Amino acid sequence: MTMNTQIDATSFRPASRIASIGVSKILQIGARANAMKRDGLPVIILGAGEPDFDTPDNVKEAAKAAIDRGETKYTALDGTPELKKAIAAKFQRENGIDYALDEITVATGAKQILFNAFMASIDPGDEVIIPTPYWTSYSDIVEICGGVPVLIPCDAEVGFRLKADQLEKAITPRTRWVLFNSPSNPSGAAYSEADYRPLIEVLLRYPHVWLMVDDMYEHIVYDGFKFVTPVAIERRLKERTLTINGVSKAYAMTGWRIGYSGGPKALIKAMAVIQSQATSCPCSVSQAASVEALNGPQDFLKERQASFKHRRDLVVSALHAIPGITCRVPEGAFYTFAGCGGVIGKTTPKGKRIEADSDFTDYLLEEAHVAVVPGSAFGLSPYFRISYATSETELAEALRRISEACSKLQ
Repeated sequence: MTMNTQIDATSFRPASRIASIGVSKILQIGARANAMKRDGLPVIILGAGEPDFDTPDNVKEAAKAAIDRGETKYTALDGTPELKKAIAAKFQRENGIDYALDEITVATGAKQILFNAFMASIDPGDEVIIPTPYWTSYSDIVEICGGVPVLIPCDAEVGFRLKADQLEKAITPRTRWVLFNSPSNPSGAAYSEADYRPLIEVLLRYPHVWLMVDDMYEHIVYDGFKFVTPVAIERRLKERTLTINGVSKAYAMTGWRIGYSGGPKALIKAMAVIQSQATSCPCSVSQAASVEALNGPQDFLKERQASFKHRRDLVVSALHAIPGITCRVPEGAFYTFAGCGGVIGKTTPKGKRIEADSDFTDYLLEEAHVAVVPGSAFGLSPYFRISYATSETELAEALRRISEACSKLQ
């Protein structure tokens, strides 16, 4: 018997590793909001995770000078010696940690640092503990690399921070990493030394578990909060910790795409293998600019920090005034992660019932023309994230619209 097994050669079969992964919800919302703006609607987008400040002039001048010197060729695979020296000096000056140059790697943004590290260290089935709410890419990168994200809910009642008993219960023989982000995207919550110490004590009892810390928002903290990174607290963790940072947020250099990290030499070497087969070196001009960012004047950081704090206070105050909305005061970053449980179950003027935080954010976009991101995108509901890295005028108008939209719910 002959069977007709003709195959359509034009059909695409995606790899199973991305079967459960889609385009970021943040990007989806942004695309929809921008389409509405192009149609003439007065949409205010509060979803972008980037500062509205410009890159400092001295940094831009350093990039221009590098171009004029002809520094437009390939560089060393994972960072120029000049940039690695600047990063080592930064770690020593600001964090009190000593990293040799072969314990430092530079990549095309912190996202590539995460990808390189997980790809270099995770075998199929290895587990990565991630407190939620979390930056959306964390779990997706783990899955792409064959790992299993172990998501631990940490709601507003615990300050959006993982507790020691939660960590201990989550650790298994398959646990490879635990990942912290402080200050956090999306919650703005930050871990003080007192918050970290009980978690560190747990990790010291489980030497097979490695620690990854994303310190990208280090310089954006408020109210006298003292930033600290775990290796600075406990040197015994240094040989199994990857400390991640970058120039994107503090120096308003999101488009320059430079992230970096310090960690054990063997891990850094393995990450270089991954990078060598992906992008090779980061942009030469961006690296020259980053040297100036790290070595140059830092006084503007306090000015920008004060500006963000003023906006934070404006947003938190306005949200507190809306019935059904609650908002914890964040210690850092430029986001609020407000609870919207009080509006779940209500009905919109068009008769649609608000069943979840995503329904609420859809309603705000449709009714108030304000784009925010539902907590479900970050692994914790019912919440929504506002990025206040935009002008105070836009923030005030957006919050007025949100309040008015909420008042129409029945």
